[in-house]
Amino acid sequence: MSAYLLRRLAYALPILLGVNLLTFALFFMVNTPDDMARLHLGVKRVTPEAIENWKAARGYDKPLFLNVQASGSGVLTDTIFFEKSLAMFAFEFGQADDGRDIGNEIRTRMWPSLAIALPTFVIGLLVNISVALILVFFRHSYVEWTGVVLAVAMMSISGLFYIIAGQYLFAKVWALAPISGYQDGFNAARFVWLPVLVGVVGGLGAGARWYRTLFLEEAGKDYVRTARAKGLSEARVLFRHILKNGMVPILTGAVAVFPLLFMGSLILESFFGIPGLGSYTIDAINAQDFAIVRAMVFLGAVLYILGLILTDLSYTLVDPRVRLK
Repeated sequence: MSAYLLRRLAYALPILLGVNLLTFALFFMVNTPDDMARLHLGVKRVTPEAIENWKAARGYDKPLFLNVQASGSGVLTDTIFFEKSLAMFAFEFGQADDGRDIGNEIRTRMWPSLAIALPTFVIGLLVNISVALILVFFRHSYVEWTGVVLAVAMMSISGLFYIIAGQYLFAKVWALAPISGYQDGFNAARFVWLPVLVGVVGGLGAGARWYRTLFLEEAGKDYVRTARAKGLSEARVLFRHILKNGMVPILTGAVAVFPLLFMGSLILESFFGIPGLGSYTIDAINAQDFAIVRAMVFLGAVLYILGLILTDLSYTLVDPRVRLK
C-alpha cells in the first residue's frame, strides 16, 4: 500500500508541473506582464514609467524563466516562473493584484464553500439513490416511466432556471430565506439552505437517472436471479443485494468528488452572494486578476489528483477482490 501511494505521488508531480507550465504559458507568454499592466492601469495612453512601476510592485519586472544577470541559483530562482509558479508547490500562492494574501483568502473562503457544497453533496446523494431505488423497484410500470420522463425533463432545464425560480419563490414571494448574502457561525444556516435546496433539485434528474442505470445493470446479473430463485422478496433483493453491490461504483465516485467540494460552486455562490472559492474565482476572472486564477487552477489540479488517489484506495475498502501493490 505504501509503495503504491509513493508511486502515485511520484506520478502526480510531473502532472502538476505540466499544469503549472501550461498555465504559466497561457498567462505570461500569451498575455505579457506589459499587457497585464496596461489592462489593470486602465489608461489608454499609459506611460512606460507607470507600467514599470506596476510590474515592480507586483514582481513582474523579472525575466520569465532565466535571469542571466543574476549569479548562482538566482539564475533560476530570481524569475517570474519560480516565484509565481513553482512556489505554489509549497502552497505559497503570493498576493493578488490588489495586495491581499491569496492563501489567507483561500483558507477563509473555503468554509462558506463547504457550507454549501457538503450538504448539497450528501443530501443529493441520498435523494438520488432513494429515487433511483424507487424507480428500479417499480420497473416496467408507470412509476418508472413517469420518473424517467421527469428526470430527462429536469436534465434538459438549465441550472440557472432552478436558481432564479428558487430565489423568486422562496426569497421574494414567500420570504423564507434571504435572496443573497452570508453570515458566519450558526446564522449561516438561514443563508445556505436555499442554495443547498437548489443544488439538490438541480442535480436530481441526472443523478437519479445515472444511479437507476447502475442498479438496473446489477439487477440483471446472475446473483440477483439466483436470489430471486431462492424465494427472496423483491424488496430484500433490492436492498440486500442490488444496493450493496451497486454502492461500489457510487462510493468510489463519491470519494473522487469529495476533494473538489473545497473549490465551491461557481454559479451558486455568484448568484446567492456566498463569499466562497467559487465566487472568488469568478470575481478574479472578471477583474483579470491572473494571480488568483493561477492559484485556483493549481489548487483544483491538486485536489483532483488527490481525489483519484482516494478513489483507488476506496476500491480496496468496498471491493475485497481489489488489492493495491
